[in-house]
Amino acid sequence: MFAPLKKALSKARKFFLGIKTADTAELEAILLQSDIGVKYTGIILDEIKEKGDIRSGLKSALIRLLDIPKPVLEGDKPHIIMVSGVNGSGKTTTVAKLANHFSRAAKVILASADTYRDAANEQLSIWADRLGIEVTSSQKGQDAAAVVYDSISKAKSKNIDFVIIDTAGRLHTRDDLMVELQKIERVTKKFKVIGPDLNLLTIDANLGQNSIQQAVVFKEHIAINGLVLTKFDGSAKGGAVVPISNELTIPVLFLGIGEGTDDLVEFNAEEFVDALIGD
Repeated sequence: MFAPLKKALSKARKFFLGIKTADTAELEAILLQSDIGVKYTGIILDEIKEKGDIRSGLKSALIRLLDIPKPVLEGDKPHIIMVSGVNGSGKTTTVAKLANHFSRAAKVILASADTYRDAANEQLSIWADRLGIEVTSSQKGQDAAAVVYDSISKAKSKNIDFVIIDTAGRLHTRDDLMVELQKIERVTKKFKVIGPDLNLLTIDANLGQNSIQQAVVFKEHIAINGLVLTKFDGSAKGGAVVPISNELTIPVLFLGIGEGTDDLVEFNAEEFVDALIGD
């Protein structure tokens, strides 16, 4: 998956052209332009100074900052994956990509728990039909938590491996909507003490560091344990992965690098850094 990732990071990689000959001031400007931020730019520059080599120092610093421990899928099935995010973050498309990813080696069911948007159920059903995956449909105004309960119950009775929950997009400033996410999370705990095995937050990569505050609010309400950075193929803010992941202390698990269901890559810190800073 390295070639697609490298292509997706072409805009972000432009900032790192010529780093081998850059002086400290130029390198600082490069890091800030890539949206790494002042705090982490300082950390990286210190490591480069210690290493005495720009490329090796930059690479080792980035890998270390991005290598946050990831949750492990273990225990009884079905594994529950809950996907949340603000409106327009690519959440439903991400659900379809995750379904495609996990269905290659396992059985998957989708839970349409977006009961606010008229077209949400239809959109997810279209994706499910294309992928040949079952979906538990919902009606506008229906209790989203009840849809999730039915989906997990169905998965258990049919020995399905994964339940992927598509929640409604919501503004992080709407406390009532955040409380609904907590209710959905509580329903999953009727089946698993820990709740969702993967509690994922989708973040539009184009927002860069501006997405940190919205992510903080989500984390305050539900136990987010993984990030999916979407629309990476159109973003020049590749460096923002560093502050987003570190400020939240949450690992990036996937990157969305296109519109197709195959355009999702598992995040690997070393591969990402190689694709970002080039040869």
